[in-house]
Amino acid sequence: MSSDISISVQNISKSFEIYAKPVHRLWQMLFAGRRCFYREFKALQNIDFDVRRGECVGIIGRNGAGKSTLLQIIAGTLRSSSGSCTLSGRVAALLELGSGFNPEFSGKDNVFLNAAVLGFSREQTEARYQEILDFADIGDFIDQPVKTYSSGMLVRLAFAVQVMLDPDVLIVDEALAVGDIFFQQKCFARLKKLTSQGTTILFVSHDIALVKSLCSRAVYLKEGKLAAFGPAAEVCDMYYNDTTLPAADVSCGTNCENNTNMPPLFRIDSEMEKRITERSGSYAVKVTAFDFYDMQGRRISDCFVGDRIKLVISFTAQRDIPAGAQIGVLCRNERGYDVFATNLVNFNLFLPALEAGSKGVVFWEFDMPIFGTFLFSMGIKPDKLSSEFYDRPFNLAVLKTVKRDPEDMTMALLAIPPENFEVFIKK
Repeated sequence: MSSDISISVQNISKSFEIYAKPVHRLWQMLFAGRRCFYREFKALQNIDFDVRRGECVGIIGRNGAGKSTLLQIIAGTLRSSSGSCTLSGRVAALLELGSGFNPEFSGKDNVFLNAAVLGFSREQTEARYQEILDFADIGDFIDQPVKTYSSGMLVRLAFAVQVMLDPDVLIVDEALAVGDIFFQQKCFARLKKLTSQGTTILFVSHDIALVKSLCSRAVYLKEGKLAAFGPAAEVCDMYYNDTTLPAADVSCGTNCENNTNMPPLFRIDSEMEKRITERSGSYAVKVTAFDFYDMQGRRISDCFVGDRIKLVISFTAQRDIPAGAQIGVLCRNERGYDVFATNLVNFNLFLPALEAGSKGVVFWEFDMPIFGTFLFSMGIKPDKLSSEFYDRPFNLAVLKTVKRDPEDMTMALLAIPPENFEVFIKK
């Protein structure tokens, strides 16, 4: 293995034997080679990639895609069915909340136990103990049995031990999702510092915006196969488009201009109803999709701060509607505070008269200069003064923005100038 390569995964496959009944395991032992009483499940199939020293690589994919299985094989806690994995240097793994901790031992005892597993002597651990304690910030609980810890305290201590002992390879599997937002930010800052010092990081997360921000490259697993491996932004976009654009949901794609029955980018999103937290109205006009696109026409769930993006709202008329209807959009941050709101009337635009069965799309193109996580709601009502709504769904979509420079502390104005609204209707 090249000195520049820290992790080399070569044609790794992993299969599991699935038995319908416990007794079938016994039958398999008795009749091995003559009959088969199990179903083979291929969790991983011919996975192959290399990770360079000092690189942070994200691993993404749906639940059941094989992400955790792959990390366990790389960490050495699970044996592959075929293929090989080679790692260089000291390896630390945070695969599961509390993994490697003895629940009966105190936090302090577990620090020394985990450090010993990583190859540190007691003297070396004592030299770093206060640094670990300061990072975990769990106070006097360090002397209490780990079984009394909350999930947040457990992940604080586990992460502190792994990262403060400067491993050559660090493997993290969604463990940080448990910590509060302030501890998460401290962890991400530490991860960036480790990579700058030459530590290689494998990072599994369902937070695509975080993978884009933290990782230089990403592995996309799909049904146990390597679907893509390359620049994090490109691979994350591919994953998002795969997981949010099922063929059965698409009423019209990007070539709708050739279809006289559909407006451009009109879509029916069958998953939208699962996201909506509250909905009311007469449903005379009903929203069918609420999507964000980049300027290359790719549907997105995140973007960099300052990027120009396009919001596309699809809707249908359930009955004849007179002209003058209004569409408004509301953006709130993750704590529920209003960030901005706008309405077609701001642009002197109104929906035309709609016949029952008509399909419509509203396009809104704007710059998103604010850093954070934002939830979008909207409403359609007969006119700007009406207190009644045709449709009023809350929290249809989430958009995350990522800083191009993580160290940038510049604050953007909490006022986004809305611009370039367009309305497109087809009967």
